[in-house]
Amino acid sequence: MSVVAIDTYAFAPRDVRENFPAPLLYIGWEDHLLFCAPFCLPLPPDTPFGALATAVLPGVYGWHPDFAKIDWSQVQWFKSGQPWSPDPSKSLADNGLKHKDVIRFRSPGLTGIEGSFS
Repeated sequence: MSVVAIDTYAFAPRDVRENFPAPLLYIGWEDHLLFCAPFCLPLPPDTPFGALATAVLPGVYGWHPDFAKIDWSQVQWFKSGQPWSPDPSKSLADNGLKHKDVIRFRSPGLTGIEGSFS
């Protein structure tokens, strides 16, 4: 089956940074498929990265029984699918995060409710 292009799409994207109260950051938790996709959060660029674990993520993932068991010193971070070592004392921006970036974290030894990856 062939595909025919209609024409060129020439319009300004509506998901640019200026259209949101803060840059959007997608954050996902590996091995916890109860959350089917990363959460999209508007976070000011000057937010300390370390605040994700203490002030941001508890409100997003905190009700999951594994969340209280996370050893944040052992968490493995990924940025755009690649291993990544953010500095918790630096801001999101200083860690190189920008509008619509995707980060994920894996909590070693925790794989969902009773090991079900959920």
